[in-house]
Amino acid sequence: MIYFKLPFNEQLYSTDHNPSIHSVSFHSFDTLVQINFEGRIIQASEQNLETDLIKTNLLKDENQLNAETQTEYIQTLQEVISIIKENRLPKLVYSRRKIFRDFKAIDLKESFKNVCSSYPNAFRYLFNDGENAWMGAFSEVLGRFDKATHEFETMALAGTLPVSEEWSEKEIEEQKPVTTYIQDILKNYSEHLQQSETYDHISGNIKHLRTDFKTSIKPEDLDSLIQDLHPTPAVCGIPKDFCKENIQRYEKYPRELYAGYIKVETEESIQYFVNLRCARLYKDAVHVFVGGGITAQSNPEKEWIETELKSEAILKNLAVS
Repeated sequence: MIYFKLPFNEQLYSTDHNPSIHSVSFHSFDTLVQINFEGRIIQASEQNLETDLIKTNLLKDENQLNAETQTEYIQTLQEVISIIKENRLPKLVYSRRKIFRDFKAIDLKESFKNVCSSYPNAFRYLFNDGENAWMGAFSEVLGRFDKATHEFETMALAGTLPVSEEWSEKEIEEQKPVTTYIQDILKNYSEHLQQSETYDHISGNIKHLRTDFKTSIKPEDLDSLIQDLHPTPAVCGIPKDFCKENIQRYEKYPRELYAGYIKVETEESIQYFVNLRCARLYKDAVHVFVGGGITAQSNPEKEWIETELKSEAILKNLAVS
């Protein structure tokens, strides 16, 4: 079962289990895993959600993984910063898994309700396919394609600060290559590109720098464009292949669905959302995935604090007993 809400839309949606159609699919960071939900997208009610949740059981966490400590994180991050400096990288995204075990049971309905009310501008979802249970809320759009007009929209999102703080050179410099990266890809598919000014994008207790793009593409180019855009610098780094290689080398765990993308298709449009503020749910543990864009100017202690702040997106909304 899957339930979700679209950005700025409080209607609850699910799928009708028609086996000939896959309207919603989750793709892992490495694109090797894909979880499909059968059926057309339909409107659902809180009662539908409650009924399905009564029937669903979370699995026990058999991984026996230990979360990275602050000391381990800082030590690895210093190595990552050395790689960035040696290779003059604009940015590399390093992430960690935070594991929460201090509870007896999770109230999935209340937890999802809390996430939905905390992040009205995000794609918010809860699913359990029997083997994987995940919940998340994030507002970065990897792409949106209008089937009638062939218009394609995307955004460059980078830099993170608490809402009350002012932007520094570090965040501004982090966002610039992300914008350039997306410009360069879109120019391969279209000559006419509209670009907004860079502005603040609020997401709960934190904010990012955002630039929007709009263009027209051929429908047959959509899949290859999405593959070119993913993983974006916001979840990987620049250059993409070198950063992916070093992420696998330095990160202590597989990212799974974290930093992958979610495809949602209707008769009118196809939307792709980046799966960032998310957690894998177990009966006896919650694995929260958090990361940050690392540059040559990054301060490891500050980066740790930033990931702690990001983990609150899920942890503060969990209803547990």
